[in-house]
Amino acid sequence: MATAISPSASSPRVRASSATLSASPSQAQNPISLRLYKVLSANFNDDATREALDTLAELYAPPPAAPSGVHRTVKGKEARHDVEADADAEEEHDTTAGTGVRPSGAVAPAGIEESAAGDIAARARKNLRHDVESRLAQSSKQFLTAFGEVDKHLDTLQEHIGLMRVRCDEAQSQLHETNEACKSLLDRAGSLREERQGVAVRQSIISAFLSRFTLSPSEKDAIASRDVPLGPTFFAAMDKAARIQADCRVLLTASLTLPYSSRGEATEDGEDKEDRATKAGRDILAATASQLEQAYDKIFRWCSFEFRQMGKDATLDVSPTMREAVKRLRERPELLMEALTYLSQTRQATLLSSFMDALTRGGPGGLPRPIELHAHDPLRYVGDMLAWVHQAIAAEREFLEGLFGVRDARRMVGAVRAFGASAEDGWVADLVDGAVRGLCGPLKVRVQQTVRSQESSITSYKIANLVQFYLVTMQRTIGKDALLSKTLEELTELAYAVFYGAIEAQGRSLLRVSLDPDDTGVSPPLSILDHAQVLREMMVVYESSLLGDEQEEELQAGFRDILDKMVDPALEMVLTQAEEKKRLRPGWDKAVFVLNTLAYLQSVLEPFAFTTEKRGVVQGLVDAKVLQLIEEHYQDVLKDAGLAEVAAACDGRGANEPLSHTPAAEQAALQAAMHRFSDWLSGLEVVQSRRLGLLTVQSVAARVHQAALERVAETYERVCEEVKRPENKYEAGATLLGSERPFGQVRLLWQIFGLQEREDTGR
Repeated sequence: MATAISPSASSPRVRASSATLSASPSQAQNPISLRLYKVLSANFNDDATREALDTLAELYAPPPAAPSGVHRTVKGKEARHDVEADADAEEEHDTTAGTGVRPSGAVAPAGIEESAAGDIAARARKNLRHDVESRLAQSSKQFLTAFGEVDKHLDTLQEHIGLMRVRCDEAQSQLHETNEACKSLLDRAGSLREERQGVAVRQSIISAFLSRFTLSPSEKDAIASRDVPLGPTFFAAMDKAARIQADCRVLLTASLTLPYSSRGEATEDGEDKEDRATKAGRDILAATASQLEQAYDKIFRWCSFEFRQMGKDATLDVSPTMREAVKRLRERPELLMEALTYLSQTRQATLLSSFMDALTRGGPGGLPRPIELHAHDPLRYVGDMLAWVHQAIAAEREFLEGLFGVRDARRMVGAVRAFGASAEDGWVADLVDGAVRGLCGPLKVRVQQTVRSQESSITSYKIANLVQFYLVTMQRTIGKDALLSKTLEELTELAYAVFYGAIEAQGRSLLRVSLDPDDTGVSPPLSILDHAQVLREMMVVYESSLLGDEQEEELQAGFRDILDKMVDPALEMVLTQAEEKKRLRPGWDKAVFVLNTLAYLQSVLEPFAFTTEKRGVVQGLVDAKVLQLIEEHYQDVLKDAGLAEVAAACDGRGANEPLSHTPAAEQAALQAAMHRFSDWLSGLEVVQSRRLGLLTVQSVAARVHQAALERVAETYERVCEEVKRPENKYEAGATLLGSERPFGQVRLLWQIFGLQEREDTGR
């Protein structure tokens, strides 16, 4: 059998047979050789062959081994077949005996198992076809039996299908009869179905129309019920009512503009569809208007209640609901103004009570302390009251701006506020004015008492300047027409009137001050020093109150009256009292005293830019007094130098009279004068003057001294020219002049005086 040959077996006998077949061509035609060659060259490694071999192995599997001691009896026929198969399987047995492998590939046990395997292989080679056909016949019988059962079941199924066909035919006939009988009902049901669909469409349209043009019960309750507070639900219902009203007006306007031919047909009662639609629109408008009026009335009542409660709260917080309510109430100005009236009255009473508490009780727990505890310090007392009012106005304005939603991001702090730019700005200004209106009375009385009780002019000026500062601030914050601004304006006028009265009285008292005749000093008197110190403090206060954006003229005009009332009496006092003292004490140096006093006043005014005009007036007086002092100093120097009489003779001689015939300028007198002048040039008076050393401003002293020396040099030059003239009949005039310094050389005299540059540029 083919399965008894291992696919990998290659015995020497097979290799020898192959060699013999290939070696002898005559044997290639032998059928046995061809078959052997075919069998030996077959490949048993493919899947189909291996599967066939496995099937044969299962078909001819050996029976299980019998237990030991049990002898198996073999029938005669089977024994005979085994004997006959021995000869056929001898060759195959020879090929497999050496390896001990069964035809199926199993290793045969020794002894009996080897003989049994050989018998099976022999039988398989002999009865293979018969066994296969028997197995196929047996399988076919099994298939026939199974298909017989299936055929029986198919017959039964065919019977059932026939019965079902009969029943379906009966049901079909009954259904046809039923359809014929119910045709009218089906038609009616179809028409009703179509009507139901139409009604459903109309119902959806009506529902959409009602949802768009009417308010839901919850929205109506939100508007009309007092149990529902103001909030997002209320405002949403109000917005919907306003939208319904606007849409109805649009639809009514569109319906009225349609041509008559496009309108609907008339109904039985004579009213067309367009008229009914117009009536429905008017009804919706009327209902919506009534609901909106209820909403506005509810907002008004709520705002009025909330505004009355604001006086009880310490903080002023604006909730989003209140801001939205005020915004909605703008559509009804009369209701808004009435509600704002309640707010103004409440805030006025609250601020007045808070102001009185701040004056008498102070803050919570006594801090800050009551303002009236500082009444002994007038400046702090007035400043604290005005600062409290200003802070209250700022808080009130911030609250109102939050209430109306006004935000001016472009306005800088302290800048002038633009009033009347919008309706909200006007409302804010009016409410702030109404809120602080009650503070004007107590504030005015206390400031008036403080201002009128002051005796010091500087304190009066500080108070007046402080009140004026707050006046400007309030005018920029709440406007010039506000009652508080007008009150502060009155207080400012009163404070300045008191101040001007004080400085006028101070000026009059200064004019009554007399200089001590026994005092030989030339420094400013104590009264002038005190007066100038007060003036300096006033100028410092005024400078600190400037905003920095004033024009030059505005800057000068703001302090002009004060300078006139303070500086003019001082100037008048210096000039008049110096003249009086000079009259009482002729030896007293009036000019130096006046210049020292004017220079001191000028030093007081000089650091401030707004005193330019008054410094010009003082400088004019200084220049006049300097010229006067130059003339006096020139005469003194000329007299000390010994040239006074000679110069007077040159100026006072007759037209045709020789100078040498004048007693003061004769030969001997002139020589004595030149000698005295030469001695004077060697002294310290040429460099400095004792009298000018008393001047507090050394630049003025140098200016006066140089001007006097210039005139002395000019006088000496004129004397030299007169002496050198022949008509004056001097004997050896050049020798007379050259005998003493400066030897008749004017240039040398200029050098001695230190006027070289002046001499070079002037001559």
